[in-house]
Amino acid sequence: MNLTEKERTLLEDIKTNEQLCIDKYTKYSEQASKKQLKDIFNEIKQAEISHLNTVTEILNGVDPNVGGSSGFNACDVEKEEDYSEKDKENDKYLCQDALSTEKYVSGAYDTSIFEFTQAPLRNVLNGIQKAEQQHGEKIYNYMAANGMY
Repeated sequence: MNLTEKERTLLEDIKTNEQLCIDKYTKYSEQASKKQLKDIFNEIKQAEISHLNTVTEILNGVDPNVGGSSGFNACDVEKEEDYSEKDKENDKYLCQDALSTEKYVSGAYDTSIFEFTQAPLRNVLNGIQKAEQQHGEKIYNYMAANGMY
């Protein structure tokens, strides 16, 4: 698999973004006050690790091993009970930052999809972008269920 210089540059940027996501979700899962939100951040972190591995494989010239659906469900969130205002404000900040990050990363994938010359790689990147959108949807759903949005 041969990548153009532009494709390689875009993937290097995405790789940096994916590592940032992993770092953020690691910290945010520790800082979140509610178990459900901690679990959401950990679940998304695992998906971001998979994305990073896929991007790294492509950069290394390996055809990425991508399976079917990740089983990620963006809709299974519940309203938290006994949410103190302080904890809610902290978690709202974490969610807002995570949602902004997901929007940015999804945009980076969108640009890359249009720039890639090989249809199979565009399809792989499109699948990852869809997953990023699902991450954003899950964060939004959590925020909406808990009066944060």
